Amino acid sequence: MTTNRKNPLTRAVHLGNLQIGGGAPVVVQSMTNTDTRDVEATVAQIQRLEVRGCEAVRLAVPDAEAASALKHIRAATHMPLIADIHFDYRLAIASLEAGIDGLRINPGNIGTADKVTRVVDAAKAHRVVIRIGVNSGSVEKSLLARYGGPVPQAMVESALGHVRILESRGFSDIKISLKSSSVMNTIAAYRLLHTQCEYPLHIGVTEAGGLMRGTVKSAVGLGILLHEGIGDTLRVSLTAPPEEEVSVAWEILRSLGLRKRGPEIISCPTCGRTEIDLFSLARAVEMRLADSTADISVAVMGCVVNGPGEAREADLGLAGGREKGIIFKKGVVIRSVKGQDALLSAFMQELQKLLDEKKHQSE
Repeated sequence: MTTNRKNPLTRAVHLGNLQIGGGAPVVVQSMTNTDTRDVEATVAQIQRLEVRGCEAVRLAVPDAEAASALKHIRAATHMPLIADIHFDYRLAIASLEAGIDGLRINPGNIGTADKVTRVVDAAKAHRVVIRIGVNSGSVEKSLLARYGGPVPQAMVESALGHVRILESRGFSDIKISLKSSSVMNTIAAYRLLHTQCEYPLHIGVTEAGGLMRGTVKSAVGLGILLHEGIGDTLRVSLTAPPEEEVSVAWEILRSLGLRKRGPEIISCPTCGRTEIDLFSLARAVEMRLADSTADISVAVMGCVVNGPGEAREADLGLAGGREKGIIFKKGVVIRSVKGQDALLSAFMQELQKLLDEKKHQSE
Protein backbone atom coordinates (compact mmCIF):
# COMPACT_ATOMS: atom_id res chain seq x y z
CA MET A 1 0.00 0.00 0.00
CA THR A 2 1.31 3.46 -0.84
CA THR A 3 0.19 6.97 -0.12
CA ASN A 4 0.89 9.52 -2.84
CA ARG A 5 2.36 12.74 -1.52
CA LYS A 6 1.19 15.90 -3.22
CA ASN A 7 4.05 18.37 -3.39
CA PRO A 8 3.46 21.13 -5.96
CA LEU A 9 7.02 22.44 -5.54
CA THR A 10 8.60 19.23 -6.81
CA ARG A 11 8.86 18.34 -10.48
CA ALA A 12 8.91 14.74 -11.69
CA VAL A 13 11.98 13.02 -13.11
CA HIS A 14 12.41 9.39 -14.11
CA LEU A 15 15.14 7.07 -12.90
CA GLY A 16 14.72 4.09 -15.19
CA ASN A 17 11.10 3.07 -14.72
CA LEU A 18 10.77 4.92 -11.40
CA GLN A 19 9.12 8.31 -11.11
CA ILE A 20 10.75 10.51 -8.53
CA GLY A 21 8.99 13.66 -7.39
CA GLY A 22 5.77 15.10 -8.69
CA GLY A 23 3.73 13.48 -5.91
CA ALA A 24 5.09 9.96 -6.44
CA PRO A 25 5.71 7.73 -3.40
CA VAL A 26 9.06 8.24 -1.68
CA VAL A 27 11.66 5.95 -3.28
CA VAL A 28 13.92 3.82 -1.08
CA GLN A 29 17.57 3.77 -2.13
CA SER A 30 20.78 2.25 -0.83
CA MET A 31 24.38 1.81 -1.98
CA THR A 32 26.42 -1.31 -2.51
CA ASN A 33 29.57 -1.74 -0.43
CA THR A 34 31.09 -4.45 -2.62
CA ASP A 35 33.95 -3.83 -5.01
CA THR A 36 32.04 -2.84 -8.16
CA ARG A 37 34.72 -4.58 -10.21
CA ASP A 38 33.55 -7.85 -8.62
CA VAL A 39 30.44 -8.38 -10.74
CA GLU A 40 29.27 -11.56 -9.03
CA ALA A 41 29.48 -10.13 -5.50
CA THR A 42 27.88 -6.86 -6.53
CA VAL A 43 24.96 -8.50 -8.32
CA ALA A 44 24.40 -10.81 -5.35
CA GLN A 45 24.21 -7.83 -3.00
CA ILE A 46 21.83 -5.96 -5.31
CA GLN A 47 19.58 -9.00 -5.33
CA ARG A 48 19.60 -9.12 -1.52
CA LEU A 49 18.76 -5.44 -1.40
CA GLU A 50 15.88 -5.96 -3.80
CA VAL A 51 14.43 -8.68 -1.57
CA ARG A 52 14.47 -6.22 1.34
CA GLY A 53 12.62 -3.61 -0.74
CA CYS A 54 15.38 -1.44 -2.20
CA GLU A 55 14.12 0.34 -5.31
CA ALA A 56 17.29 1.99 -6.63
CA VAL A 57 20.94 1.39 -5.84
CA ARG A 58 24.08 3.49 -6.16
CA LEU A 59 27.45 1.96 -7.03
CA ALA A 60 30.91 3.44 -6.58
CA VAL A 61 32.81 3.81 -9.87
CA PRO A 62 36.40 4.64 -8.89
CA ASP A 63 38.13 3.58 -12.11
CA ALA A 64 37.73 2.34 -15.68
CA GLU A 65 37.57 -1.31 -14.60
CA ALA A 66 34.60 -0.56 -12.36
CA ALA A 67 32.91 1.37 -15.18
CA SER A 68 33.45 -1.58 -17.50
CA ALA A 69 31.85 -3.94 -14.96
CA LEU A 70 28.66 -1.89 -14.96
CA LYS A 71 27.44 -3.31 -18.27
CA HIS A 72 27.59 -6.83 -16.83
CA ILE A 73 25.87 -5.71 -13.63
CA ARG A 74 23.25 -3.91 -15.69
CA ALA A 75 22.53 -7.08 -17.65
CA ALA A 76 22.02 -9.11 -14.47
CA THR A 77 19.54 -6.86 -12.61
CA HIS A 78 16.41 -4.85 -13.33
CA MET A 79 16.83 -2.37 -10.48
CA PRO A 80 17.65 1.22 -11.47
CA LEU A 81 21.39 1.78 -11.07
CA ILE A 82 23.14 5.03 -10.17
CA ALA A 83 26.85 5.51 -10.84
CA ASP A 84 28.74 7.49 -8.20
CA ILE A 85 31.41 9.55 -9.96
CA HIS A 86 34.03 11.87 -8.58
CA PHE A 87 36.23 14.18 -10.69
CA ASP A 88 36.79 12.00 -13.81
CA TYR A 89 34.30 12.87 -16.56
CA ARG A 90 35.41 9.84 -18.59
CA LEU A 91 34.02 7.50 -15.91
CA ALA A 92 30.68 9.28 -16.14
CA ILE A 93 30.51 8.82 -19.91
CA ALA A 94 31.62 5.18 -19.68
CA SER A 95 28.93 4.54 -17.04
CA LEU A 96 26.28 6.06 -19.27
CA GLU A 97 27.38 3.89 -22.16
CA ALA A 98 27.15 0.85 -19.86
CA GLY A 99 23.42 1.49 -19.42
CA ILE A 100 23.10 2.98 -15.94
CA ASP A 101 19.98 5.00 -15.10
CA GLY A 102 21.45 7.83 -13.04
CA LEU A 103 24.64 9.71 -12.28
CA ARG A 104 25.70 11.15 -8.96
CA ILE A 105 28.19 13.91 -9.73
CA ASN A 106 29.01 17.48 -8.87
CA PRO A 107 29.48 19.15 -12.27
CA GLY A 108 31.66 21.84 -10.74
CA ASN A 109 34.19 19.14 -9.81
CA ILE A 110 34.06 17.11 -13.01
CA GLY A 111 36.59 19.19 -14.94
CA THR A 112 36.67 21.99 -17.48
CA ALA A 113 33.58 23.42 -19.16
CA ASP A 114 33.96 21.25 -22.26
CA LYS A 115 34.18 18.10 -20.11
CA VAL A 116 30.99 19.05 -18.28
CA THR A 117 29.30 19.63 -21.63
CA ARG A 118 30.32 16.18 -22.84
CA VAL A 119 28.85 14.54 -19.74
CA VAL A 120 25.61 16.54 -20.03
CA ASP A 121 25.26 15.72 -23.73
CA ALA A 122 25.76 12.02 -23.00
CA ALA A 123 23.22 12.16 -20.16
CA LYS A 124 20.70 13.78 -22.49
CA ALA A 125 21.30 11.15 -25.15
CA HIS A 126 20.78 8.31 -22.68
CA ARG A 127 17.89 10.06 -20.86
CA VAL A 128 19.62 9.74 -17.53
CA VAL A 129 18.96 11.67 -14.32
CA ILE A 130 21.84 13.51 -12.67
CA ARG A 131 21.91 13.83 -8.88
CA ILE A 132 23.89 16.71 -7.53
CA GLY A 133 25.21 15.57 -4.19
CA VAL A 134 26.61 18.11 -1.73
CA ASN A 135 27.98 16.94 1.61
CA SER A 136 29.12 19.22 4.40
CA GLY A 137 32.66 18.04 3.63
CA SER A 138 32.50 18.89 -0.07
CA VAL A 139 31.47 22.56 0.06
CA GLU A 140 33.79 24.80 -1.96
CA LYS A 141 36.52 26.65 -0.04
CA SER A 142 35.21 30.03 -1.19
CA LEU A 143 31.81 29.32 0.34
CA LEU A 144 33.36 27.99 3.53
CA ALA A 145 35.31 31.23 3.87
CA ARG A 146 32.24 33.37 3.16
CA TYR A 147 29.93 31.60 5.59
CA GLY A 148 32.50 30.51 8.17
CA GLY A 149 31.97 26.79 7.64
CA PRO A 150 29.69 24.21 6.01
CA VAL A 151 26.51 25.79 7.37
CA PRO A 152 23.15 25.12 5.65
CA GLN A 153 23.32 28.34 3.62
CA ALA A 154 26.71 27.35 2.22
CA MET A 155 25.50 23.87 1.32
CA VAL A 156 22.44 25.24 -0.47
CA GLU A 157 24.45 27.82 -2.40
CA SER A 158 26.91 25.12 -3.42
CA ALA A 159 24.12 22.88 -4.70
CA LEU A 160 22.40 25.67 -6.63
CA GLY A 161 25.71 26.63 -8.19
CA HIS A 162 26.06 23.11 -9.56
CA VAL A 163 22.44 23.23 -10.73
CA ARG A 164 23.11 26.40 -12.71
CA ILE A 165 25.99 24.67 -14.51
CA LEU A 166 23.58 22.00 -15.76
CA GLU A 167 20.75 24.42 -16.48
CA SER A 168 23.06 26.59 -18.59
CA ARG A 169 23.47 23.56 -20.86
CA GLY A 170 19.73 22.96 -21.14
CA PHE A 171 19.66 20.05 -18.69
CA SER A 172 16.88 19.76 -16.11
CA ASP A 173 16.55 16.04 -15.24
CA ILE A 174 18.08 16.81 -11.87
CA LYS A 175 17.66 15.73 -8.28
CA ILE A 176 19.61 17.15 -5.37
CA SER A 177 20.94 15.96 -2.04
CA LEU A 178 22.38 17.95 0.85
CA LYS A 179 23.83 15.76 3.57
CA SER A 180 25.49 16.47 6.87
CA SER A 181 26.32 14.30 9.86
CA SER A 182 24.47 16.93 11.90
CA VAL A 183 20.75 16.21 12.05
CA MET A 184 19.84 19.85 12.65
CA ASN A 185 22.04 21.14 9.82
CA THR A 186 20.58 18.54 7.48
CA ILE A 187 17.04 19.60 8.33
CA ALA A 188 17.83 23.29 7.99
CA ALA A 189 19.61 22.81 4.65
CA TYR A 190 16.76 20.85 3.08
CA ARG A 191 14.15 23.27 4.39
CA LEU A 192 16.04 26.15 2.81
CA LEU A 193 16.63 24.38 -0.49
CA HIS A 194 12.98 23.28 -0.63
CA THR A 195 11.96 26.94 -0.85
CA GLN A 196 14.43 27.78 -3.61
CA CYS A 197 14.02 25.14 -6.29
CA GLU A 198 11.51 22.73 -7.81
CA TYR A 199 13.85 19.77 -8.22
CA PRO A 200 13.13 16.53 -6.36
CA LEU A 201 15.24 16.01 -3.25
CA HIS A 202 17.13 12.92 -2.16
CA ILE A 203 17.34 13.10 1.63
CA GLY A 204 19.65 11.48 4.12
CA VAL A 205 21.87 12.06 7.15
CA THR A 206 25.40 11.16 6.11
CA GLU A 207 27.94 9.40 8.34
CA ALA A 208 25.08 8.73 10.75
CA GLY A 209 26.86 5.91 12.59
CA GLY A 210 26.21 2.27 13.39
CA LEU A 211 22.93 0.42 13.42
CA MET A 212 21.51 1.89 16.63
CA ARG A 213 22.91 5.43 16.55
CA GLY A 214 22.50 5.78 12.79
CA THR A 215 18.92 4.55 12.91
CA VAL A 216 18.02 7.09 15.59
CA LYS A 217 19.66 10.02 13.80
CA SER A 218 18.14 9.05 10.46
CA ALA A 219 14.68 8.48 11.91
CA VAL A 220 14.71 11.88 13.60
CA GLY A 221 16.12 13.85 10.69
CA LEU A 222 14.31 12.14 7.84
CA GLY A 223 11.12 11.78 9.84
CA ILE A 224 10.89 15.52 10.41
CA LEU A 225 11.57 16.32 6.76
CA LEU A 226 9.14 13.74 5.41
CA HIS A 227 6.44 14.90 7.82
CA GLU A 228 6.88 18.39 6.37
CA GLY A 229 6.51 17.04 2.83
CA ILE A 230 10.22 17.37 2.02
CA GLY A 231 11.97 14.46 0.33
CA ASP A 232 11.29 12.37 -2.76
CA THR A 233 13.93 9.67 -2.32
CA LEU A 234 15.88 8.64 0.73
CA ARG A 235 18.85 6.64 1.89
CA VAL A 236 19.44 5.68 5.49
CA SER A 237 23.24 5.73 5.79
CA LEU A 238 24.47 3.21 8.34
CA THR A 239 27.80 1.66 9.27
CA ALA A 240 26.09 -1.67 8.77
CA PRO A 241 25.15 -4.01 5.91
CA PRO A 242 23.17 -2.02 3.32
CA GLU A 243 20.27 -4.44 3.67
CA GLU A 244 19.74 -2.96 7.15
CA GLU A 245 19.55 0.51 5.61
CA VAL A 246 16.61 -0.59 3.51
CA SER A 247 14.75 -2.15 6.43
CA VAL A 248 15.15 1.01 8.52
CA ALA A 249 14.00 3.19 5.60
CA TRP A 250 10.78 1.22 5.25
CA GLU A 251 10.08 1.45 8.97
CA ILE A 252 10.51 5.23 8.84
CA LEU A 253 8.05 5.45 5.96
CA ARG A 254 5.64 3.06 7.67
CA SER A 255 5.68 5.05 10.91
CA LEU A 256 4.67 8.20 9.01
CA GLY A 257 1.94 6.44 7.05
CA LEU A 258 3.68 7.25 3.76
CA ARG A 259 4.35 3.73 2.53
CA LYS A 260 3.90 0.20 3.79
CA ARG A 261 5.77 -2.96 2.86
CA GLY A 262 5.75 -6.34 4.52
CA PRO A 263 4.63 -7.39 7.98
CA GLU A 264 4.21 -5.06 10.92
CA ILE A 265 5.70 -6.58 14.07
CA ILE A 266 4.29 -5.47 17.41
CA SER A 267 6.20 -6.40 20.55
CA CYS A 268 6.07 -5.23 24.14
CA PRO A 269 9.12 -3.69 25.87
CA THR A 270 9.03 -6.25 28.72
CA CYS A 271 8.54 -5.46 32.41
CA GLY A 272 8.71 -7.15 35.78
CA ARG A 273 5.75 -9.39 34.84
CA THR A 274 7.67 -10.95 31.95
CA GLU A 275 8.48 -14.59 32.69
CA ILE A 276 9.80 -15.71 29.31
CA ASP A 277 12.78 -14.86 27.10
CA LEU A 278 10.83 -12.42 24.96
CA PHE A 279 13.93 -10.97 23.34
CA SER A 280 14.86 -14.25 21.65
CA LEU A 281 11.25 -14.91 20.64
CA ALA A 282 10.89 -11.49 19.07
CA ARG A 283 14.22 -11.81 17.27
CA ALA A 284 13.27 -15.23 15.87
CA VAL A 285 10.00 -13.83 14.52
CA GLU A 286 11.76 -10.78 13.04
CA MET A 287 14.31 -13.00 11.29
CA ARG A 288 11.55 -15.25 9.91
CA LEU A 289 9.72 -12.27 8.44
CA ALA A 290 12.75 -10.20 7.35
CA ASP A 291 12.23 -10.86 3.65
CA SER A 292 8.44 -11.25 3.66
CA THR A 293 6.22 -8.86 1.74
CA ALA A 294 2.96 -10.15 3.25
CA ASP A 295 0.60 -7.44 4.48
CA ILE A 296 0.07 -8.82 7.99
CA SER A 297 0.52 -7.71 11.59
CA VAL A 298 2.24 -10.01 14.07
CA ALA A 299 2.50 -9.54 17.83
CA VAL A 300 5.08 -10.92 20.26
CA MET A 301 3.95 -10.21 23.81
CA GLY A 302 5.38 -11.05 27.21
CA CYS A 303 2.18 -11.36 29.25
CA VAL A 304 -0.47 -14.04 28.74
CA VAL A 305 -2.96 -11.95 30.72
CA ASN A 306 -2.76 -8.65 28.86
CA GLY A 307 -1.01 -9.67 25.63
CA PRO A 308 -4.04 -10.62 23.52
CA GLY A 309 -5.93 -7.53 24.61
CA GLU A 310 -3.04 -5.15 24.03
CA ALA A 311 -2.46 -6.56 20.54
CA ARG A 312 -6.06 -7.48 19.72
CA GLU A 313 -5.84 -6.17 16.15
CA ALA A 314 -2.83 -8.35 15.25
CA ASP A 315 -3.48 -11.02 12.63
CA LEU A 316 -1.44 -13.45 14.69
CA GLY A 317 0.33 -13.20 18.01
CA LEU A 318 2.00 -15.05 20.82
CA ALA A 319 2.24 -14.29 24.51
CA GLY A 320 4.42 -16.18 26.96
CA GLY A 321 4.14 -16.95 30.66
CA ARG A 322 6.12 -19.00 33.19
CA GLU A 323 4.66 -22.44 32.40
CA LYS A 324 2.77 -21.87 29.19
CA GLY A 325 2.30 -19.61 26.26
CA ILE A 326 -0.67 -18.82 24.08
CA ILE A 327 -1.18 -18.10 20.38
CA PHE A 328 -3.96 -15.75 19.39
CA LYS A 329 -5.63 -14.34 16.28
CA LYS A 330 -7.27 -10.92 16.43
CA GLY A 331 -7.16 -11.13 20.23
CA VAL A 332 -8.80 -14.57 20.40
CA VAL A 333 -6.72 -17.43 21.88
CA ILE A 334 -6.47 -20.38 19.47
CA ARG A 335 -3.72 -22.49 21.09
CA SER A 336 -2.13 -22.99 24.50
CA VAL A 337 1.39 -24.46 24.55
CA LYS A 338 3.77 -25.54 27.33
CA GLY A 339 7.41 -24.46 27.14
CA GLN A 340 9.13 -21.67 25.19
CA ASP A 341 10.64 -23.90 22.50
CA ALA A 342 7.30 -25.58 21.89
CA LEU A 343 5.58 -22.19 21.82
CA LEU A 344 7.96 -20.84 19.18
CA SER A 345 7.62 -24.00 17.07
CA ALA A 346 3.82 -23.91 17.25
CA PHE A 347 3.77 -20.20 16.46
CA MET A 348 5.97 -20.68 13.40
CA GLN A 349 3.52 -23.33 12.17
CA GLU A 350 0.61 -20.94 12.56
CA LEU A 351 2.61 -18.16 10.97
CA GLN A 352 3.34 -20.31 7.94
CA LYS A 353 -0.37 -21.11 7.62
CA LEU A 354 -1.16 -17.40 7.66
CA LEU A 355 1.50 -16.62 5.07
CA ASP A 356 0.19 -19.41 2.84
CA GLU A 357 -3.34 -18.02 3.16
CA LYS A 358 -2.19 -14.55 2.19
CA LYS A 359 -0.24 -15.88 -0.77
CA HIS A 360 -3.25 -17.88 -1.95
CA GLN A 361 -5.49 -14.81 -1.67
CA SER A 362 -3.12 -12.75 -3.79
CA GLU A 363 -2.90 -15.32 -6.60
